[in-house]
Amino acid sequence: MSGMSLAVSLDEVYSAQKTLSGVSRMTVLEGSRHLSALVGAPVHLKCENLQRTGSFKVRGAYVRIAGLSERERAAGVVAASAGNHAQGVALAASLLGVRSTVFMPVGAPLPKVAATREYGAEVRLSGQFVDETMRAAQDYASETGAVFIHPFDHPDIIAGQGTVGLEILEQCPEVRTIVVGIGGGGLAAGVAVAVKALRPDVRIVGVQAAGAAAYPPSLKAGHPVSIEAPATMADGIKVGRPGDVPFAIIDALVDEVRTVSEDELSSALLLCLERAKLVVEPAGASPVAALLSDPESFEGPVVAVLSGGNVDPLLMQRILRHGMAAAGRYLSLRLRLTDRPGALAALLEVLSEVDANVLDVSHVRTDPRLGLTEAEVELHLETKGPEHCADVGAALREAGYLVMS
Repeated sequence: MSGMSLAVSLDEVYSAQKTLSGVSRMTVLEGSRHLSALVGAPVHLKCENLQRTGSFKVRGAYVRIAGLSERERAAGVVAASAGNHAQGVALAASLLGVRSTVFMPVGAPLPKVAATREYGAEVRLSGQFVDETMRAAQDYASETGAVFIHPFDHPDIIAGQGTVGLEILEQCPEVRTIVVGIGGGGLAAGVAVAVKALRPDVRIVGVQAAGAAAYPPSLKAGHPVSIEAPATMADGIKVGRPGDVPFAIIDALVDEVRTVSEDELSSALLLCLERAKLVVEPAGASPVAALLSDPESFEGPVVAVLSGGNVDPLLMQRILRHGMAAAGRYLSLRLRLTDRPGALAALLEVLSEVDANVLDVSHVRTDPRLGLTEAEVELHLETKGPEHCADVGAALREAGYLVMS
């Protein structure tokens, strides 16, 4: 199936690129020595987390709203989103002088709500989940005549996102594999249209969170399939059903769709922060998670698209803890010792000698499971990795402590 027979053509992506001139940024392509060493070939990070509004979403939103008639613009636009699409629509509408209303879930992170308002949108909180919020926005569109701006299921949106693919080919003409996260599919579809038309030899790999992976069963069935209660920390790709328009393109042009676990997502986010000095949201880190999970299966040079960097600070804190635990950087254990003066200090001395950083100590003396002269200590430690965790356990046992977990 050729790209020209699909809903979006290469010419439309080129047209979108002209429309976006002076609006979106050509985001940088950063090399990653760590990932390159793992893959055994050059790996580059396409930093859409540094795009205006912090994600690629402004590309498609601007192209979609710019294509509206004067009458449609006068009616205003409405969108539904937990964050990135909301900000993209708000900025795009503001730049084009169009009134925008954005529906967001009641529990949307406050920084994302504030940013959407600052970009010029009227924000309305409705529903606990994005699907409920989407219905509220569509009802508003029916009642007011405002144009509903879908986050991924429209040719103009896909054409706008496809400009990421054009930039990748310009910045890395020798690319052999492009890895991109998939939620509804707008970004992956757009990149596929642009890249496959110009470089059909380039392999395109889509990545979904395992807890919100609607594309594998949909591709198997040959049509979009809904999954119930998608669950993942990667809210940017937490979509329960593929879009009809992007699905047809991905089915025809994307070579493979993989899934990654929550542990792999958090480890990837941590790697981006520590090694690349880039703040990336879980959805944006999904291509890196795929590289980490099976690095030898990718032919290089590889470009991994970091689709966004809008992560709530509180969520970032939890994800970093989770990522450090998944990487073996945290160690939690319980042990028993004799309840006498100086016993806890002696234990901490052992930990100090093996260079384990104590984050938290819980000292219990009154549990009925304990003997008269026993105490139980629960420790949370920061370590240097799995090998260091093993060294800590060995040092404690050598010192005569009974390690319970």
